[in-house]
Amino acid sequence: MRIRRPAVSGVFYAGTPEGLRAQIDWCYTHELGPGTLPQVNNEGPRDIVAIIVPHAGYQYSGPIAAHAYRELARDGVIDTAIILGPNHTGYGRPVSVSTETVWRTPLGDAEVDEAVAERLLGDVIRADETAHKNEHSIEVQLPWLQYLYEEIRVVPIAMMAQDIETARAVGRAIALLDNAPIIIASSDFSHYEPHSAASEKDSSIIQAIVALDEEKLYERCHRLNCTMCGYGPVAAAIVAAKEMGARTATLQKYATSGETSGDFSRVVGYGSLVMRR
Repeated sequence: MRIRRPAVSGVFYAGTPEGLRAQIDWCYTHELGPGTLPQVNNEGPRDIVAIIVPHAGYQYSGPIAAHAYRELARDGVIDTAIILGPNHTGYGRPVSVSTETVWRTPLGDAEVDEAVAERLLGDVIRADETAHKNEHSIEVQLPWLQYLYEEIRVVPIAMMAQDIETARAVGRAIALLDNAPIIIASSDFSHYEPHSAASEKDSSIIQAIVALDEEKLYERCHRLNCTMCGYGPVAAAIVAAKEMGARTATLQKYATSGETSGDFSRVVGYGSLVMRR
């Protein structure tokens, strides 16, 4: 069996099952989090098409990510999640899907939905494990899903190419799937700017996302010299979500690392957003 072993366990999140569950509990009950532990609604309406969540260390961004995952729990049970993340390492193909049999975390093994991964392969999306070996943006989402659901299958897609044409191609490929899985776009917002500047820029970017307007997202990223790392995955999620019937996008929570670390001089922005039919 092929196993993708965790690269940032014990660094971005706790490295033991007990410690990791306790850390996720802390994220949900933190003053910046939802305030309560999630309950999966087995009879949920399944109206959510996509969520946007941060991917920093849980001690910084976890309480913000918890808002979107709580909404996912309320929305019902999911079988497969397509997780789109930026490629920070620079290795692998421009858009790389992992077809490893399982991805391992301290909470167990998440199987790759190989049938879905195979269907996505084409001129833009290629099979490549190199891009995923040390990448954290996708890995840090797995424990959140494993915490909520007894079993979950994933389709990890790392995007090094983040231009709008590539993002649209990825989004359209996802939208063509039958019984489309939930989409998780992994991205932090502004990086290493003063809290006030980051918050102002990120507010403008979030307005474009809430409008489900990928073109406006790119225009504002360029005009504001935005340092958002996963604009491509977010744009791909917007494109796919619209074609899959999404009509609304809502901001669940925004904060910066300054609000968890106490250092407001050089912050990273984090947002949780949900797209619904």
